[in-house]
Amino acid sequence: MKLASFRDGALTTWGLVQADGVQLATSSLRAQFPELRDVLAAGAVAGIPALLAPERLRDPSSLHFAPVIPEPARILCVGVNYLAHIHEMGRERPDYPTLFTRFPDSLVGHRESIVRPRLSTHYDYEGELAIVIGRAARYVRAENALDHVAGYTCFLDGSVRDWQRHTTQFLPGKNFPGTGSCGPWLVTTDEISDPDSLVLQTRVNGEILQRAPISDLCFDVRQIIEYCSGFCVLNPGDIIATGTPSGVGFARTPPRWLIPGDVVEVDISGIGVLCNKVIDEENPS
Repeated sequence: MKLASFRDGALTTWGLVQADGVQLATSSLRAQFPELRDVLAAGAVAGIPALLAPERLRDPSSLHFAPVIPEPARILCVGVNYLAHIHEMGRERPDYPTLFTRFPDSLVGHRESIVRPRLSTHYDYEGELAIVIGRAARYVRAENALDHVAGYTCFLDGSVRDWQRHTTQFLPGKNFPGTGSCGPWLVTTDEISDPDSLVLQTRVNGEILQRAPISDLCFDVRQIIEYCSGFCVLNPGDIIATGTPSGVGFARTPPRWLIPGDVVEVDISGIGVLCNKVIDEENPS
């Protein structure tokens, strides 16, 4: 099942993505479940198809995608989590996951523009698999971790590299508004029983710049959930981005920074393609 969030003017809504269109939630259903996060929190995902109006199919090209979970309480991101990427970053294999957070306004949805900020031209792409939590998790063991997953989505962890490296903390370089994206939809775990079977590609203007199986993660999905649920309570709708493979722009010779007009695609087998075009930040003056 593919579930997505959309923006229609000031309204944020959600729906079921099918081969022949999108079934948007009706006003009565939104009264019960205003956002997709509410569907997850109620454990109501399995019953959603029966509650949607089949005659109200919408062409997805007419809709504005929002991030899969528009205002997640937590966006946790794992850094340097593929061995080849650890080497190109000049780091040693970590004993524990390297974590940082992103703010909700740092993400846009599928087909929305991503923004190169005015303060830097060192804007880099990082394609990733993201986990969407479906059931509260605390002190979860790795062998039970997938029971707490609602599904998976694509994630673009757009990074402003010089700001990322001001200190040992990644936070500034990861949180410029509109520099990352998440989507296009959430694919539920009934369609993806084993995330290790997926393959990720990142393309810029059609050129494959990153490619790796998810099985190459240093800390896999189960281990990430176990670790994160140890220091916080993971709640339905929380997002965890699992890290990016080698091939990022800063590690190339010369560096391959994103510029306005570039089209970035994060393509994960079994999920779909998250696509965004780069624009420059508008000058307020």
